[in-house]
Amino acid sequence: MSEQPTEIKLHQQSRMLEIAYNDGANYQLPYEYLRVYSPSADVSGHGPGQEVLQVGKKVVGVSEIIPVGSYAVQINFDDGHDTGLYTWEYLYKLGKNRAALWQDYLDRLAAAGASRESGKGEKK
Repeated sequence: MSEQPTEIKLHQQSRMLEIAYNDGANYQLPYEYLRVYSPSADVSGHGPGQEVLQVGKKVVGVSEIIPVGSYAVQINFDDGHDTGLYTWEYLYKLGKNRAALWQDYLDRLAAAGASRESGKGEKK
């Protein structure tokens, strides 16, 4: 992939990560969205069908973002989740497919009878 970020900003008040790419794409990714689509094995599992539904993450915050080489960042969330590397390619995919991925997440929450609200069906 040739797309490289030209700018990354954390907007703590609105809880958004803004990322601009060298191809002109610019995405605003909510912290909750980044958290529930974490590329870590804790969330995505070790293969297809092993994903772990994340619930109660509506107000999750980002405590730190750490560059990893020239290809990724590690995002540390205030709920203690700090595993998984968000590559530039993965963040681009999350941005480009945000509407469909978010709807899929909401559908899976509804099917599980779970909630985005903390404490309502939350599994640690």
